[in-house]
Amino acid sequence: MSGYIAVGQGSCGIAAGAANVYAALSEKLADRADIALKTVGCIGMCWLEPIVDLYDNDCLTARLVHVSPADADRIVTAAESGDLSGIADLVITAEDSAFLAKQTRIALRNCGIIDPTSLESARAAGGYSALAKILTGEGMTPEQVIECIKVSGLAGRGGAGFPTWFKWNAARQAPGDEKYLICNADEGDPGAFMDRAVIESDPHTLIEGMLIAAYAIGAREAIVYVRAEYPLAIKRLTRAIGQAREAGLIGDNIMGSGFSCDFRIKAGAGAFVCGEETALIESLQGSRGMPRLKPPFPAQAGYWYKPSNINNVETFANVAWIISNGGAAFAAMGTPDSKGTKVFALTGKVRRSGLVEIPMGMTLRDVIFGIGGGIRGGGSFKAVQMGGPSGGCISASLLDTVIDYKALGATGAIMGSGGMVVMDDSTCMVSMAKFFLDFTAKESCGKCVHCRIGTKRMQEILTRIVAGEGVPEDIGLLEELCLAVRDGALCGLGQTAPNPVLTTLRYFRGEFEAHTDPEHRRCPAHACQALLTYSVDAEKCRGCTLCAKKCPVGAISGTVKQPHAIDKDRCIRCGQCYAACRFGAVIKD
Repeated sequence: MSGYIAVGQGSCGIAAGAANVYAALSEKLADRADIALKTVGCIGMCWLEPIVDLYDNDCLTARLVHVSPADADRIVTAAESGDLSGIADLVITAEDSAFLAKQTRIALRNCGIIDPTSLESARAAGGYSALAKILTGEGMTPEQVIECIKVSGLAGRGGAGFPTWFKWNAARQAPGDEKYLICNADEGDPGAFMDRAVIESDPHTLIEGMLIAAYAIGAREAIVYVRAEYPLAIKRLTRAIGQAREAGLIGDNIMGSGFSCDFRIKAGAGAFVCGEETALIESLQGSRGMPRLKPPFPAQAGYWYKPSNINNVETFANVAWIISNGGAAFAAMGTPDSKGTKVFALTGKVRRSGLVEIPMGMTLRDVIFGIGGGIRGGGSFKAVQMGGPSGGCISASLLDTVIDYKALGATGAIMGSGGMVVMDDSTCMVSMAKFFLDFTAKESCGKCVHCRIGTKRMQEILTRIVAGEGVPEDIGLLEELCLAVRDGALCGLGQTAPNPVLTTLRYFRGEFEAHTDPEHRRCPAHACQALLTYSVDAEKCRGCTLCAKKCPVGAISGTVKQPHAIDKDRCIRCGQCYAACRFGAVIKD
């Protein structure tokens, strides 16, 4: 058998040990010329990392999962012989393979397949053919490129869902010869890693999409604003830019067309507010990242107050495919209001977590249970957080909600950049709302009073409720503050910060009421430590004394082989007894 072995080395794979697997395979193949060893990016199956793929030429013959360096010998033997029996325990199951089989990949089309460090690998997969289509031969005018994007219905994938063609056209029509194209790669949502995966796994598709956009709006300089917490993404993008520049794909007179455009990278400090386009521009200019009043919009006065266009990584990752295949092909997928595909980072209490790209129009149930495999650990589905700190929690009653901008908006959540955090019945929704408010309060730039002070006050109320000190009046006060902040904040961070609170109040109000019940404050999910009490079921207790031994304050009494008891006045609610009991005798009340 001739071919090659590919090791997935995105950040998630490396964190799981893929670099060590690669090193072990490299050692075994050091004197072999018939089997090559390659690096590929993230295929998106995070729960199975490290992942190694065996290829016969360009045909995938086996995908191996949970690989360790100790498996190197038998992997090389299997690659040489074509006999997979010796690595049968590593081969992915049909059930797990369905994770990819149920997806439609456009933005992620090359992720986990090509070598992200190789321009040749990218070009073999069709890279820069769309750029050649618009710049060489009969070519396409900038207006024709914009019209193709218009036909596709591509909306900005950074969260707002604004029509991409409209932003491009506004920048093109803006007077002035000096214009800028900016990529927003400042991916700040907790649990989101779509943009990082694209840059790490297929940086040339981002570059090509940006070059096409720069041609369309008339920009000669393109800037990628990426958070500094993505060192591997920055490293691979820097290398890809250098390769493209050396090949004449970046710089002056690209492909002999007369079109010129250069690239640079700006590493941001990781401020969540810099996901807002005008705050990002301020940061690019060397100022503190704080939003500007709009209008004027960036298309009229953006970077250095010149016409500028900003889209995120996923938006640009779709562009080359659309130009190559036509806008109508992209528009044929999705719903009437939301065209094409969308990438989600599926995380939380789900069996199969990772990157998911689906056509708009699938339901939450399709993704969480069909692709994600349902809830792990034996719990039941409770909610899914869509859109990160700017989004909202969608309850189990809305599991059949269609995934598009309009339908998700009607639930009180948003599409956002694509975070999808799944929660089971062990999750306290009040604590979840507090988690996101903690985040947005800390990330507020402080420019406007509503966001700077309002999010802090909401955070304080939620902290009080979770600590068992809340009162019924806190619920109404919380709602009042949410509406005031939403209506009065200057930018999208403050305007959407109340969403996680408003949606949890909308769908899980009973949990807030239970937490603030003056007669018996309790956490229905048994998650808030301050509201827990522990007791022993005498019928189940075997008197093994393990719980008493684990108790750090001696609050558990009893003799061997006799039921024990917990002194609730001495108990500090640490949960050690609950974790230690093997018979289910310790109960959370």
